[in-house]
Amino acid sequence: MPRAVSATVAVRAAGLRAELSPLAPFFCLYVSFGATLGFLSGGAPLILRSRGMDLAEVGLLQLINLPVGLTFLWASLLDRVRLPFLAHRIGWIAATLGLTVALLVVLSLGESWPLGLLLALAVLASACIATMDIALEALVVETVPAQRRTYVASAKLCGASLGGILGVGVLLGSYDALGWRGAVLACAAMDALCLLPILAYPEARLRGAGGTPHRWSGSFARLRTLLGPILALGAYFAASYLLSGPNTLALLDLGVPLARVGFLTGTVLPVVNLVMAVLAAGLVTRFGTVRLIAAGGLGVLATGGLMAAACATGATGLAVAATVLNFVCGGILGVPVFNMIYRWAQGPRPATDYALLFGAAFFAAMPLRVASPALAGWVGWPGYFAGAMPFYAAAVAWLALAVARTPRTDPEAR
Repeated sequence: MPRAVSATVAVRAAGLRAELSPLAPFFCLYVSFGATLGFLSGGAPLILRSRGMDLAEVGLLQLINLPVGLTFLWASLLDRVRLPFLAHRIGWIAATLGLTVALLVVLSLGESWPLGLLLALAVLASACIATMDIALEALVVETVPAQRRTYVASAKLCGASLGGILGVGVLLGSYDALGWRGAVLACAAMDALCLLPILAYPEARLRGAGGTPHRWSGSFARLRTLLGPILALGAYFAASYLLSGPNTLALLDLGVPLARVGFLTGTVLPVVNLVMAVLAAGLVTRFGTVRLIAAGGLGVLATGGLMAAACATGATGLAVAATVLNFVCGGILGVPVFNMIYRWAQGPRPATDYALLFGAAFFAAMPLRVASPALAGWVGWPGYFAGAMPFYAAAVAWLALAVARTPRTDPEAR
């Protein structure tokens, strides 16, 4: 009997490895994506705010994320041009991530350089890692069957969450020991290591496994069809940041110590996102995308009310609890949202489609990302969170309606 049980466990373990191993290259690259952007833009606002920087100036640091929203400007180049090495998408992934590593090495030398120069290098590195991301998303659309993309979305968010832990929690937490050069070089080394698994990915053999492209892709009809999802995603991203993004700044203003806020941002948030990404893949399959978006949206909306109450009464414990609950409910939404982006981007030019869907929507949210801290400073935190709630409710309802109107070629689109 023990032998039989042992054999069963071994078979199941082998099956699990066979299921998970194809996801490893995607997971690693998303670790790189999360760590790089997390390190460049995640810790600085908290540190500078703790040193007394005005909320309006803190908002300007969101410009490091600007290239993530502008990838649609050059995404068609990734669809049209094949680099003279490796496969089509993997060639672009290797080139852009390699350039990210090089920029980080240069950045590591500039601890005493002017802030403007450091910011410019950070924006360039952000542009490279964002370009790597759209090449990777195109690879997913072209080589991963539709029924497997939920698991890729889960791997994506798990990897990005782990990257956030490493880039914000570990590197920022070790900053006093590592110093500027050591921390930046550690991030560069992590990126280089995360590139290696994708180099063995059989892109040529798997091309076409993603399914038949939609016939409207690459034409005016494609843009007309994508316009609704782009607008819905733009409203959702903007409303999500408006309600959830400044939570940690509010905690600082309530008197929560920087070390505790940094722990929430650099450790608790990515860990919660990682766990929820793992769970959400199964929840999407069981309950459907629309129901999961509605449930997660209601949860985030409730946390906004709790934050407004906490800020009005000065209840730091309630504010911390509301922030963690916000992490949980927001984490549920990542997998269904990105799973739908994959569906909407399925075409002969998936890098362009993905960049339009995610990049243009992200770009549409940038004004609010930059202005929200100043808005909070003007109206006060209680009024800010109370005012953001109706906008968020409308945006989630719009997104759920856009998903519901998507042709139901598989159960996860419901």
